[in-house]
Amino acid sequence: MGKKLYVGNLPFSATDQILSDTFAQCGTVESAKIIMDRDSGRSKGFGFVEMSTEAEAQNAISKFNGADYDGRAMTVNEAKPMAPREGGGGRGGFGGGGGRGGRY
Repeated sequence: MGKKLYVGNLPFSATDQILSDTFAQCGTVESAKIIMDRDSGRSKGFGFVEMSTEAEAQNAISKFNGADYDGRAMTVNEAKPMAPREGGGGRGGFGGGGGRGGRY
């Protein structure tokens, strides 16, 4: 199983294809994805790359962490698993509904 890398501080002009082509210098890229803002459709300035082997992932971290990309120093490190979100996706708050508080 390959290693998933976090790639941060990317210019907003970066695309999935550019990210994939860049990291292909270090080996086989299984996937490359720039994270986009849901509302604006614009890049959030970070993404994830999955390399096919641990060695390729370590090579990519060594080569690209701190490297210049369009005038920005990229951050590249091992991606951490996403933390579970609080609340479980319900409505939250103090219980449901409630009446108007009138007479019974």
